[in-house]
Amino acid sequence: MSAVVTSRRAALLLVLAAGFFLLAPGHAEAQWWKRAPVDFEECADAAEKAATKAEKTAALADCNAKFAGRRKPGGGYSYYDFLQDRTFDIAGPNPTPEEQKKIDEAYTAYLARQRRSNEAAQATARQQREQQELQVQQLQQVALRTEVERVPVPVERPKVQQAAGAKSKAAPCAKGSFSCEWPRLSESLNDLKKLFNPAPSKPAKKG
Repeated sequence: MSAVVTSRRAALLLVLAAGFFLLAPGHAEAQWWKRAPVDFEECADAAEKAATKAEKTAALADCNAKFAGRRKPGGGYSYYDFLQDRTFDIAGPNPTPEEQKKIDEAYTAYLARQRRSNEAAQATARQQREQQELQVQQLQQVALRTEVERVPVPVERPKVQQAAGAKSKAAPCAKGSFSCEWPRLSESLNDLKKLFNPAPSKPAKKG
């Protein structure tokens, strides 16, 4: 009897377990038996089937975190490095260690090119600035010479004697003043001296 009871209990448990699996929600069963996505595209397709927009956004973010590569139309995958703004071909949905090493080496070379380009641009800008400053200096010198040439040369002042003579001619002395009468008196005295003291006559030359 005990053996029969035990077997019945076991059969009952099996029936209950089978009923539980049959009554379980369909999405839970699908979640148990569905395989994981192999790349971003499969993951994104599954995310599109999310019930709400928030779940879809979260699922797509999870896909981006899991898969760095994207399918190429002709087969294989590509990886876009936004730091270099460049795309690399990779074998699988994610770069292998060797592929990641090459991507990092390319980024180092990219930084070196950027640095050389910036240095060349700075040198060119410095030369242009120096040329502009030189041109400004040359223009200033030309303007200064032009202003100097426009300044009139001052006229030489006449001599003091010429100025005094011109003054005496332009302004005659007042009649009756001593300065005007003295020259005439001096001439009259000279004439009187000649009358009283005639000059001795020169002896005639013998022939």
